[in-house]
Amino acid sequence: MNQKIFIKTFGCQMNEYDSNRIYDSVKKIGFEKTENYEDANCYLLNTCHIRDKAKEKVYHEIGRVKKIFRSKQKPLVIIAGCVAQAENQEMLKREPYIDLVIGPQAYHKINDTILNHIKKKKKIEETDFDAVSKFEYFNKIKNNSGKISSFLTIQEGCDKFCHFCVVPYTRGPEYSRPLKQIISEAKYLAETGTQEIILLGQNVNAYNNENNKLSNLILEIEKIPEIKRIRYTTSHPKDMSDDLIDVYKNSKKLMPLVHLPVQSGSDKILDLMNRKHTISEYHKIYDKLKKINSNIEFSSDFIIGYPGEEVKDFEATFELIKKIKFINSYSFIFSPRPGTVAADLKLIDKKISMERLEKIQNQLYDNQIEMNKSLENKTVNVLVENLTDDKKQVFGRSEYMTSVIFNGKKEDIGKIMSVKIKRSNRTTLFGELAINTNQRVA
Repeated sequence: MNQKIFIKTFGCQMNEYDSNRIYDSVKKIGFEKTENYEDANCYLLNTCHIRDKAKEKVYHEIGRVKKIFRSKQKPLVIIAGCVAQAENQEMLKREPYIDLVIGPQAYHKINDTILNHIKKKKKIEETDFDAVSKFEYFNKIKNNSGKISSFLTIQEGCDKFCHFCVVPYTRGPEYSRPLKQIISEAKYLAETGTQEIILLGQNVNAYNNENNKLSNLILEIEKIPEIKRIRYTTSHPKDMSDDLIDVYKNSKKLMPLVHLPVQSGSDKILDLMNRKHTISEYHKIYDKLKKINSNIEFSSDFIIGYPGEEVKDFEATFELIKKIKFINSYSFIFSPRPGTVAADLKLIDKKISMERLEKIQNQLYDNQIEMNKSLENKTVNVLVENLTDDKKQVFGRSEYMTSVIFNGKKEDIGKIMSVKIKRSNRTTLFGELAINTNQRVA
């Protein structure tokens, strides 16, 4: 079989990782990746169910594919990911153009599912929860990321059951991959050019396999010489344990940016959300990490307009953002997810939510600008990832994941370079290679 597959990915980094691994799998049955819709014999949409109207976005995208292939042979159409898990048979009934629906815990079956469909011309839905078999399967297939910075999933699912969140229903209960399996994948990534590993999980700091915790895993990956940087996301305050905090004392490769979603600055709203932590507990985590290294910075997620949010609750969130000075955060208006506890709660006025969101985002943008401005005339360490589009400069990221553009060369890709920052905007630092300077940030 000689076929071309077009993969479109929505949503989180875990979906990006999954899409890459899906391709590693389908290569075994003769598929090549294409970046053009029109060249494809197979179209795969890896979906996300976190935000509003996720399901409708899928059908809109299928409509686009229909138009592209109106005068051509219909491609094999596969819907994967969390929308596939949540909607499964309903999608096949509603949209006859869809051939296969496959959930995130069934990707180890994708080759057999495709071949079965081709043979029998039968629509198939595959949404069993089987995380163990999935990772055992992918452990036998090399992760050909080919990137300087690579994602590596270590944990899936969540047992927290926040009232707004669909993840426990689409990704299932928490499952932590065996440590040896993760280290094996990390070593292969390192051998193939990866310099930075980003450890992924819906609740990544809940990682625990045979008493190996995230703290143990980070220190084991640190032993891989080719790996220069380690990050992890997304974490939960409830699982920000002291052993993980202590890693920041001992690790030379763990980056000083902590993505720790708080969702709200109000204890009342946190309780309504079933977040299982308080603002006081969040502050204690912040204080412990800042005591270890004052250069550690935080990013977060915020849900604005959650049912029951009053003015005082919103103001508490606003004040938290000003106090912590989150440098890179995501903020959204609450959108009910089908099947969750919060799905049927009374929504607050949309106009009010929009006004609050704008105020929050403006403060977050101000935090970003202030942080980036503070780096001007200082030297930062940049992991170079690629040439810029015009091929005249290079692009990389700082310790804080901020984009940095400077006067490097193609030969610098994969290296950590000292760059003196000359100017900045909200999202990007611009600089030049540093020469003999002592002004350096963490």
